Amino acid sequence: MGVRSLGYLRLESNDLDRWKAFGADFLGLMSAGGGDSESLSFRMDDHPARIVVAPGAQSGMTALGFEVLDERELARLVADVEKAGIKVTAGTEAEAAERRVTGFVRFSDPGGNPVELFYGTVLDHVPVQTPLVSRFVTGDMGFGHAIVSAEDARTTFEFYVNVLGFVERNTMRSPGGTTWFMGCNPRHHTLGVTPMPGPGRLLHFMVEAATLDDVGRALDRAARYEVPMMHSLGKHTNDHMVSFYVWSPENYAVEFGWNGLQVPEPVPVYEITDGAFWGHHFTPPPQPAG
Repeated sequence: MGVRSLGYLRLESNDLDRWKAFGADFLGLMSAGGGDSESLSFRMDDHPARIVVAPGAQSGMTALGFEVLDERELARLVADVEKAGIKVTAGTEAEAAERRVTGFVRFSDPGGNPVELFYGTVLDHVPVQTPLVSRFVTGDMGFGHAIVSAEDARTTFEFYVNVLGFVERNTMRSPGGTTWFMGCNPRHHTLGVTPMPGPGRLLHFMVEAATLDDVGRALDRAARYEVPMMHSLGKHTNDHMVSFYVWSPENYAVEFGWNGLQVPEPVPVYEITDGAFWGHHFTPPPQPAG
């Protein structure tokens, strides 16, 4: 028992106009109303908004929202997080209503990443419409995965495994240190933690579509709307996903993929020495004008 999935991602951006086009026109998400009229909310399935982008003077992640089973499981996890020496704050009723959940708490993980644990998704039963994408792969695996940074990546990894119940899937070493990939449901990995100086931050998130044609059409949209490419089409060695990456309006890496590996039963952890079987050639982020 522990975290079940990545339920939502909350961001702040100083360019909501670009994000509106990025989320709806490129990613193919459904624009949806939310509790905050100033923010952008995007749906991809029968759940409420999976990605919420609020206006902010500086761009950044304000919450990784992880879903847990119920109120009792949330209370147990809160006790475990507090035993680890981390302060936990309960969300207000108004904040829960904005997120369309029954209850949630917030805290910062050992790397400084803002985390929310929630239960009781509030469904409005309005059918999702994603005409640009046949279907997103979500369900009990959540909306996708995210990669975050931590100055002490090992301590942060151990917190997610020992306190929040994640399972280690694989590692990858680089000159900067070891990156850990972790799962909490059949999706190969829901979270990755990589070492980086300074406070934790979002580096990457992934959405998975149901068909290879969805990926091809997304590549066409990236070209049409001049979304800057980060990694060309390729196939990963750890989760075997066929995908490509673009730079978001804030220069997060955003992966659009298909056919990610599912791991229904525990398997021994392994280390990869290359990120891709083929493809995924890198392009640096665009530089600001002037």
